[in-house]
Amino acid sequence: MKRNAAIVVAVGLGALLLAGVLHLSAERTPVVAKALLEQAPEAALPDRNYENFEVQVLVDGRPLEEYAARGRTYVEALEGAEYELRIRNPLPVRVAVALSVDGLNTINARHTTAWLASKWVIAPYQTIHITGWQVSSERARHFYFTSERDSYGAKLGQTANLGLISAVFFREQRSAPITVAPPPRRGRPPYEPRAEAGRDSDSQAGSAAKDKSARAYPAPDDESAATGIGRSVSNDVRWVQLDLDSHPAAEVTIRYEFYQGLVKLGIMPRHDRRPDVMRRREDARGFEDRRFSPEP
Repeated sequence: MKRNAAIVVAVGLGALLLAGVLHLSAERTPVVAKALLEQAPEAALPDRNYENFEVQVLVDGRPLEEYAARGRTYVEALEGAEYELRIRNPLPVRVAVALSVDGLNTINARHTTAWLASKWVIAPYQTIHITGWQVSSERARHFYFTSERDSYGAKLGQTANLGLISAVFFREQRSAPITVAPPPRRGRPPYEPRAEAGRDSDSQAGSAAKDKSARAYPAPDDESAATGIGRSVSNDVRWVQLDLDSHPAAEVTIRYEFYQGLVKLGIMPRHDRRPDVMRRREDARGFEDRRFSPEP
């Protein structure tokens, strides 16, 4: 089964390049992509590569430690820290990845199936870094760990899937140059604090606020981890079309929680990270070798 899917290519992050961070024009990009595919024909695809799709959460350029438990992968959310997602394609063909954070597509903040979602394109054997929510064709806003109440999902009224990062990979069906497609019909962009809310009845935020399933969940709190919409960063993208396999090649999910949340789940040991007050008090002494009282 084939389908033409509207897909975003992260050109500025090396999604279609052998190495380096370069900005290519729309005219040059398909040529580069075609050359890559000619070097790595589809026939060379080994089955074992399907197990090697990688998604990592990076803070300050370093991956967070992962904990395997309950059949899932967990990482510790560091409150206030910006993070990015490093995603690797282990196959000799292009793949498209539907990437959601807190149940919201990182491209348009919509909550859909993985098949219907707008996707990021990754060239053969390549790795991309997604740093935030894509709010235009030239700009993104950083992911950062925060409380549920301060999260992007809470601002949109979508709190059913907080604390989850999900990546679903679809393999391209045929080796062909990328076709540049017109962007999708323009609607209201993802949430912006300075935008006027409530004017557009069809707006994304308005629709989300009316979502009955979202309102059925408990109100967001200040103790559980979620992802906020942070500072603006440059990130040029464009829209293309690919024929994708209708069956996912792989799915990677990561659950994140603050330290205390991981303790409650039994994933992290219950260690008090504060200084041990009792030990200090137990080590107290009545006298020391001093002749006079020091000035404070």
